[in-house]
Amino acid sequence: MPTFFSAARHQRRMEPSDVVEDWLHDETQVHEDGRVDLTVASIEEIAEPGRIDFGGGELDPARTAPHQRHFRNPDDDYQWWTLDNGQYRCSFNETLAADATVLVQPRAAVLERGATLPTVRTDALDPLPISVGGAGLHLKENARVATVVAVIE
Repeated sequence: MPTFFSAARHQRRMEPSDVVEDWLHDETQVHEDGRVDLTVASIEEIAEPGRIDFGGGELDPARTAPHQRHFRNPDDDYQWWTLDNGQYRCSFNETLAADATVLVQPRAAVLERGATLPTVRTDALDPLPISVGGAGLHLKENARVATVVAVIE
């Protein structure tokens, strides 16, 4: 029996590198399989609590404040955040193309140093909580902390 060509069956699958925009350095951030590492643009402290209710009429965002950063050496180009044990918000340099939904997970380098970000399915690279445990974490500006591992079609 003859086999007929099906365009739908042979369409190229979208990769994260097709939908992530504004990356800083493609040779470092874009993996051979199309995954894309996300970099830290800013870290914020949770300054005042937010509110969540049952019906949604009393939702209030948590108030945040920029976390202090510093140069480790006088001739450095980028600054560092010193994060103590606790919760922060992490903003990314990268953005997503319109109508893209992706799966984001923390990088192994973050997990191995006692910190984590949630794994999320999202259609916008909004700030994510970053949890730091133990003795804390030194995090450099533009560090790669998460990876877009898949495009959800």
